[in-house]
Amino acid sequence: MTARRLIWTFAAAAVFAPGVAQAHLVATGMGPIYDGVTHFGLSPEDYLPAVALGLYAGLRGPAPARIGLAAVTLGWLGGGALALSGPTLSPLVLQAATAALYLVIGGMLAANRNLGPVFGAAVGVALGLIRGAADLMGVAGSAAHVLSLLGMGACVFAVFALGASITLPLQRHWMIVAARVSGSWLAALGLLLTGWIVRFGAVAR
Repeated sequence: MTARRLIWTFAAAAVFAPGVAQAHLVATGMGPIYDGVTHFGLSPEDYLPAVALGLYAGLRGPAPARIGLAAVTLGWLGGGALALSGPTLSPLVLQAATAALYLVIGGMLAANRNLGPVFGAAVGVALGLIRGAADLMGVAGSAAHVLSLLGMGACVFAVFALGASITLPLQRHWMIVAARVSGSWLAALGLLLTGWIVRFGAVAR
C-alpha cells in the first residue's frame, strides 16, 4: 500500500469514526420523547417483531387487531416501567426471550393460523414486557426516562397499527402470501439469534 493510499485510508476512518457511543437511549437534542422515538426507530430488534405481530393481527380481523394493539402497547409501557423501577432480567435471558418471540411471532404470521385473540394478546403482552424491559435495562428511573418510554410506546402503537392496517383489507392471495413470507424471515432471524446465543452467549448491546 502506497503512502498516499494509507493517508486516505486513515482520513476516511477518522471521518466515519463515531464521536459518541450510545449504549441505551439516543440523545437527539430534541427532548426525551424524541429520544425514545429515535431509540425505537434505530432498534430493529424492537420494530421488526412489532410490525410482524401487527401484520398477523390484521390478517385476523378488526377485533383481534384492536385487542393486540392495546396488549402490545400496554405491555411495552409495563416492561419499561418495571425496568425503571429497578428489578430486571439478565441480558442473556432477555435476548433468549427475544429470540423465542421472533420464532413464535414469525411462525404465527407464516402459518397464518387463527389461534384466537387471547393467544395473540398474550404474545403481544410478552413482546411488550420483554422488549420494554430490554430497552431500559440498567437505566436509572427519572422523569426524562419516563418520557422516553412514552415516546417508545407511541412508536409501538403507530407501528403495530400501520402493520395491521396493511393486512386488514387484503383480499388477493399473493398479497397475503407476501405478508406471510415476511413472517418466515422473522422466524429465520430468530433461529440465527438463537444459534448466536448458544454459541457465543448474550449479544453485545
